[in-house]
Amino acid sequence: MKDFLQQIIYGINAGSIYALIALGYTMVYGIVKLINFAHGDILMMGAYFGLLAITVLGLPFPLAIVIAMLVCAAFGMIINKVAYKPLRNAPRISALITALGISMFLENYFVVQFGLEVRKMPEIAWLKGEVFIGGLSIPKVTFLIVGLSIACMIALQFIVRKTKVGKAMRAVSEDMQAAKLMGINVDKTISITFALGSALGGLGGVLYSVAYYQVEPYMGILPGLKAFVAAVLGGIGIIPGAMFGGFVMGIIENLTKGFISSSWSNAILFGILILVLLFKPSGIFGKNTREKV
Repeated sequence: MKDFLQQIIYGINAGSIYALIALGYTMVYGIVKLINFAHGDILMMGAYFGLLAITVLGLPFPLAIVIAMLVCAAFGMIINKVAYKPLRNAPRISALITALGISMFLENYFVVQFGLEVRKMPEIAWLKGEVFIGGLSIPKVTFLIVGLSIACMIALQFIVRKTKVGKAMRAVSEDMQAAKLMGINVDKTISITFALGSALGGLGGVLYSVAYYQVEPYMGILPGLKAFVAAVLGGIGIIPGAMFGGFVMGIIENLTKGFISSSWSNAILFGILILVLLFKPSGIFGKNTREKV
């Protein structure tokens, strides 16, 4: 039982990061019905910007997080304007292929700029060590990761449900053309959505690099795919669903590693995606709705 609970703790740690990335997926999909497969690379960019802020600019860790989130938010808006906005009325497959192209471009650009060397995020003194509760070992960084993830979900729910921007997002998500007729600036709303999603991806990247002490150009591929599975599992387009899916994915992954084999963890996670698509394609929190023609 102790080993089981220990794996649950590690799973919550990883799942919190998946949840942050999944929130970015679910926000963009909820508004423009686009699976932004470049979102995993936003995580990678956030890790690099956080690393540079700490090692080159000498900024404290909290400020490095803010810098990484702001820069990733700006890049998210640029990617939307350059790559996705011109294809808004094109078939969805065009936007999907573009997303994959943007992903490969970002990965190779960072390979050219920083090389394939795996860099290590400096240890943050106040995040080092563990806390022992009831014989269980909980890394201090877990409290930060879980706390920030839950805070981000609550903040997003507030923005979407209680603010003017959130109302505009919901209107655009329901019917983009009707939202335009009602005077909503659709382009601005979509741009803000990409900024928020990318900021969360950047935050996830910094936290991932702090938790696992590695930064390299291809680090966003697997976490990005797992976060996509988490978003689908919870119900893509639904914020609490993304969080729930992230935690479930992290827990299942670590239980598999702890009690079956690390070699099977990815196979089981993506097997879950297949099962979800077969039996509950709308996700656990999702509802079956007809697409508008």
